[in-house]
Amino acid sequence: MREPSGSEANSGDPGKAGMPGGPGSPRSAGILIAAATVAAAAALWTGVSTVGPLPGDTPVQGVLFGIWGVLYASDAPPARVVIAAVFFVVFLALGVALVEQRIANRTRRSRNRQVRPLAPKVIMEATRGVYAGPVTVTVLIPAHNEEASLPFTLSSLVAQSHRPERIIVVADNCTDGTLAVCRAAGVEVFETVGNTHKKGGALNQVLRGLLPEQGDNDVVMIMDADTQLDDGFLATSVKRMAADRALMAVGGLFYGEQGHGMLGQFQRNEYIRYAREMRRRRGRVFVLTGTASVFRPTALRTVAQSRGEALPGTPGDVYDTAALTEDNELTIALKSLGGLMTSPQECTVVTELMPTWRTLWAQRLRWQRGALENIGAYGVTPQTLRYWAQQLGIGYGVIALSTYLLLILLMVLALDQWVWFPFWLGLGLIFTIERVVTVWKGGWRSRGLALLIFPELIFDMYLNIIYVKGIIDMSMGRTADWKHLNHAPSQPDQPHTEPRPL
Repeated sequence: MREPSGSEANSGDPGKAGMPGGPGSPRSAGILIAAATVAAAAALWTGVSTVGPLPGDTPVQGVLFGIWGVLYASDAPPARVVIAAVFFVVFLALGVALVEQRIANRTRRSRNRQVRPLAPKVIMEATRGVYAGPVTVTVLIPAHNEEASLPFTLSSLVAQSHRPERIIVVADNCTDGTLAVCRAAGVEVFETVGNTHKKGGALNQVLRGLLPEQGDNDVVMIMDADTQLDDGFLATSVKRMAADRALMAVGGLFYGEQGHGMLGQFQRNEYIRYAREMRRRRGRVFVLTGTASVFRPTALRTVAQSRGEALPGTPGDVYDTAALTEDNELTIALKSLGGLMTSPQECTVVTELMPTWRTLWAQRLRWQRGALENIGAYGVTPQTLRYWAQQLGIGYGVIALSTYLLLILLMVLALDQWVWFPFWLGLGLIFTIERVVTVWKGGWRSRGLALLIFPELIFDMYLNIIYVKGIIDMSMGRTADWKHLNHAPSQPDQPHTEPRPL
């Protein structure tokens, strides 16, 4: 999910054919999502408008706390509307959860080696009674001009309670002191040759030589050069892999580094909520984050063998170099092949945050376009259904939040005096409590920002604008141009890990 963009642009091929059952091309995904979202919003508006205007109560003058004179109105939607809305939300959430569970169960029970070669039953039958030796860990760190952040990444690796057997820095077109950092640390270096496909292309080069020599009980961890592992990450991953030979990948939960002012706090709150949601899903992976994830070699080899047939991409490549978000695409690839994966709550990392609004815009636009291109390339399948639903949900949320803020603005401009509505204040209080509770582990700064509500709503609107921009660019077939983020020297995140001598 996170990776510094290289100097060469690689926006993918907008005209690339989608997988069977898909909308036809990644470009079609943007059009389909936009059309479905607008249609849903129009249907809701039509349903509301047919009810007609609801009778409103005349505002009443009141005194709050004995000193504050206010106007309030007891207007509220009819009980049947409230009940219908609650029923619809619960029905929709339950439906998505049941469908996702049904798809997961079907994959776990599959014995089809042709369609689901990584399904648990297929893997268990192939490895029954075979001991492939102890688990060994090889870490690959793709790096493009990462001399500022790489020392802390390497320090967090050697400080692990289960230290990796090999650490290989994949130096891709580096022009700074990255190689000198590697030599000082005494780690292996793989220098790419003629790579023009950024992170995915660099990893493909090293994996071509590495995977054939990896055994069934060896594992490969791929992590970003701006990430610090919390102690216990590798120990937990190895334990999980050793206990379940059908497990194909272990992903990490990421938290934001300290600093970068209010913008940094927005991102930290966002990441805390995402990690909380993953814990509530009990480790069921949505995306194997590029910050740090562990793979069984047979999973990566099977992906490479399936490219060009069951999966999009070039035959022999682990990563599809046409994908803007290679970690998201690899997750879908593994799921499509039936692979079992998890993100344990013990596997946490600290990763970089975007220091400016401009770099945040570039990062999130790449994420959004990458997500759309991925589901467009794979089409509508059982494994991608959850991703399509998420994109539709984001689109609907864009319309809902925009409308909400617009109505508040209109009310401010239209009324001489503010009118309070107890019913809507009650809903707002519930929303506020939810926002604070979901970032509680982040400390008082996270809670204070969440309690203010409106700053985070404005931040959400900024992300919504990026979402709309991504949809428009995809729908119009515009190419993307991503630039590498130059990292400034920084200290590691203090609550998690300190740099140690290599």
